Amino acid sequence: MAQQIARKSAGPSSGHTVLLPEGWPRPRGYSNGIRARGETVFVGGMVGWDVNGTFPGGFVAQVRQALENIVVVLEEGGAKPEHVTRMTWYVVDMEEYRRSMRELGAVYRAIMGAHYPAMALVEVKSLVERDARVEIETTAVIPAHE
Repeated sequence: MAQQIARKSAGPSSGHTVLLPEGWPRPRGYSNGIRARGETVFVGGMVGWDVNGTFPGGFVAQVRQALENIVVVLEEGGAKPEHVTRMTWYVVDMEEYRRSMRELGAVYRAIMGAHYPAMALVEVKSLVERDARVEIETTAVIPAHE
């Protein structure tokens, strides 16, 4: 079994440990694994619409709104962005995602901070909401000491 290198997350109050197996390159924009203990908050597939159910134009704008929506739900559960341990992104066009990576990185850091949980990215044929370009599931763990 590969030995693991554990390092504390960049967020000062996350209480999580990033898992990086020995010899593996450090991932960019996500983590291989996260170890966490505490109370769990689950955010179901969040799309990029506002409180009126209106989608902004463009992929990056929808990602921004989806992340802002996630933060609101996290706050409702007593969690913060740095408590996020896992995200799964569903996109309807992988090339659209790839073309937008620089902008997405800036949007992600502006809303979620420099905190990179374990993530998966999946291209899907369609989403339930016809105008949605992205849907994001999120799991957060509020550390036991908070």
